[in-house]
Amino acid sequence: MRILFADDETSIQELMRIELPRLGHEATVCPDGRTAIAALDRTAYDCVLVDLDMPGVGGLDVISRVREVAPDTETVIITGKSSLESAVAAMRQGVFDYLTKPCKLADIQAVLERVRKKRELSARLRALEGRVRRAEGATQLVGGSAALAGVKRLVARVAASDSTVLVRGETGTGKELVARSIHEGSPRASGPLVAVNCGALPEQLVESELFGHRKGAFTGADEHRAGLFEVADGGTLFLDEIGELPKSLQSRLLRVLESGEIRRVGDSHPIMVDVRVVCATHRTLEEMVAAGDFREDLLFRINTFEVAIPPLRERLDDLPSLVNHFIRKARPQTPVEAAVVDSEVLAVLSAHRWPGNIRELANVIEHALVLCDELPLTVEQLPARLGGMVSRPPATALMAPHLATTLKATSLRVGESPVQPSARPISLRELEMQAIREGLARNQGNKVRTAEELGISLKTLYNKLHQLQDGQQERPVERPT
Repeated sequence: MRILFADDETSIQELMRIELPRLGHEATVCPDGRTAIAALDRTAYDCVLVDLDMPGVGGLDVISRVREVAPDTETVIITGKSSLESAVAAMRQGVFDYLTKPCKLADIQAVLERVRKKRELSARLRALEGRVRRAEGATQLVGGSAALAGVKRLVARVAASDSTVLVRGETGTGKELVARSIHEGSPRASGPLVAVNCGALPEQLVESELFGHRKGAFTGADEHRAGLFEVADGGTLFLDEIGELPKSLQSRLLRVLESGEIRRVGDSHPIMVDVRVVCATHRTLEEMVAAGDFREDLLFRINTFEVAIPPLRERLDDLPSLVNHFIRKARPQTPVEAAVVDSEVLAVLSAHRWPGNIRELANVIEHALVLCDELPLTVEQLPARLGGMVSRPPATALMAPHLATTLKATSLRVGESPVQPSARPISLRELEMQAIREGLARNQGNKVRTAEELGISLKTLYNKLHQLQDGQQERPVERPT
């Protein structure tokens, strides 16, 4: 790394001129703060090590200049024990770490190695985010329904602010997509967006993941580790399923939101971070507050601005747009003018309740595309639960409950009007047709609802109706005897 070192002690200056290059770094050594500031104005550095107690222009003045001209540069302070309070104050300004005099060369080397790892990780994160943005393009909330239009308006308004946002919605409605849209529309768009599912982290590791830890803070803590708040510094931290956060950590999160200070596990001094927090939940947090499982003051703090996402069943007008989006995302070479689904598919999809919302729809389309050699998609390629023909039992088995009802009704009629022993028995096919006629009558001729009620695919229903029609045309006219 390129390192700027400033200290007013001549012996330390000479030591650093020799040892920093030996450790593989390019070093600029300055005898005072004024020289260090002049060097900052000429050259960009990866890390600045500065003595806090220098006459004239002190270490804090140098750090302040670093923040102005090179905010991405990491800073480390060296201080005597008498000025430990000043060191803590510097840490609150975002200083990476501090060393207490007299310090060993090994201590300096260890700090510089942590700085190198952090900068390497930040560079990889920026490169990865750039690749993702180029591959996915700008985040889009797909659809033109009135329900979604309201969400888009709220997102556009809150993105320009720095307010904490609570995104509410059922599982699979796209809460993380809304959080990403807020981040990309904000002044923090060039910073990192870090997402974490609070319910997916082991309870004993949540604190370390969010706030970081010092080496030796607990068994297995073999090195210093930055938490997700530090990683998201300058950007947005998305806390998904905030209702799953352990009660013991809710008070710590509240303090971070109020003060901007975090404290690594096992550390005695706080660190200032500049992070916007967006939370999401599918749970009713007010009920959790009443049950004593969620802090009321934390709810008030994270609910500065609320965005509620409607479930898919309340925005079915968006189904064609969403289906088209998922198909063309999976098969980007599809011509714009090409049809991607037939009308029967959209009819079947519109009749489904979508308990898994958009995530379920995406999985359904992925399933269908696996079976589809050539677009458009057809009903047969949909999962069996939606009316597809893959791995389905025979139609007679699917219709069993309704056939039982028909048989019961038939037996009642037989009891009322006894049949002669020579009467012709009712065939299974006739019972099927009777169930279909009654289903169509109940649903006022709606074939999609009738097929769903009977537990058969829409295509099977059409086939049965064709058989019924053909049978009526071919049946001989019975003459009275």
